[in-house]
Amino acid sequence: MRLIMKKSIIAALMLLVAAAAMAQTSEQLLGQLRQRLAPDKRTALWDVKASRKGGVTTLTGQVSTSLLKAELDKAFAGQQVKNNVVVLEQSQPADHRWALVKLAVASLRCEPKHSAEMATQAVMGTPVKVLDNSDDWYRVQLPDDYIAWVPESSLTFRSEAQMQQWRQARRCVVTVYDTRMVTKPHGDETVSDLVLSGIAEFRAERDGWVQLRTPDGRTGWVESSAIADLAQWKQQPMDLALVERTARRMMGSGYLWGGTSTKVTDCSGLMKISYLANGIILQRDASQQALTGEKIGDWHQCTLGDLLFFGNSTTGRVTHVGMYLRDGKYIHCSGQVKINSLDTSAPDYLYSPLSISRIQGQIGTTGITTVAAHPWY
Repeated sequence: MRLIMKKSIIAALMLLVAAAAMAQTSEQLLGQLRQRLAPDKRTALWDVKASRKGGVTTLTGQVSTSLLKAELDKAFAGQQVKNNVVVLEQSQPADHRWALVKLAVASLRCEPKHSAEMATQAVMGTPVKVLDNSDDWYRVQLPDDYIAWVPESSLTFRSEAQMQQWRQARRCVVTVYDTRMVTKPHGDETVSDLVLSGIAEFRAERDGWVQLRTPDGRTGWVESSAIADLAQWKQQPMDLALVERTARRMMGSGYLWGGTSTKVTDCSGLMKISYLANGIILQRDASQQALTGEKIGDWHQCTLGDLLFFGNSTTGRVTHVGMYLRDGKYIHCSGQVKINSLDTSAPDYLYSPLSISRIQGQIGTTGITTVAAHPWY
């Protein structure tokens, strides 16, 4: 009897050890998957845990996209698995899975509260994918893949069918630094302010004025010289002179952490604003932008529009970005939008770059796309 009991205890212990080893293996696999599929929480959400009972592994938690959940199924193929992971992009009601920014500029934050750190901004007509909500705050993903929280008051929600209607509608894009939509041509009563790259629907045209409709249905008039037809604007070729003019237009304006509009900006926001004027969507943060484009070895090889990345030369951590102009000069936002030199002997020298990325010739590569090629538009 004692021998039988001893064997039973040993068998039970072996099962426990095997289960623990299997659980450890599952956790290791999940860690590897996260590192490969969702290494940057700014652009992909991954909170997955594994438990094992009765020979079955149960996966719980949440991921941002159905693609990530499908990768989990592939990774655990051949095992007995219950994949109970929630896909956030499918978790909202059908009529709340998409939204458009309805304000001239919406501020998005790292947490669902106004006192939280501002992460980024989005201009009117920016399409966003809705992932989650907490009371009257919504976690959304922007066209550059950045994920942040925005108050409900900044959005107007759409179903997939309604988004398709919006994509097929005639739309206009703001091509000036800023302007106003007014109640009637030559009027002074404001319907909404508008900033560079904002999008609204075309309604009518009269004597040099165009009537627009905002994403939330407000109508007003704007001078036709301040806008362009979006369908034509999207086809514009690479124009680094336009990118430069846009950056220079913000000279002297102040720095705001998280700013990504012509109202006020941060360093990487200035790069995004300048290139978006040319229809090109860059990544949000400097550290993300530094991973894109063609690498240039030395600033003496730079041409107009190249992005210069600065930071800690010991760790290689990127914390700042500027845009090369010519003759060793670059424009950036550090305290304010200004021009400095890369030439260490120049009186206006400031910083030496850790790395340099060229955007020209790299459209369609990782992290660099266009409004024309982006399916959300």
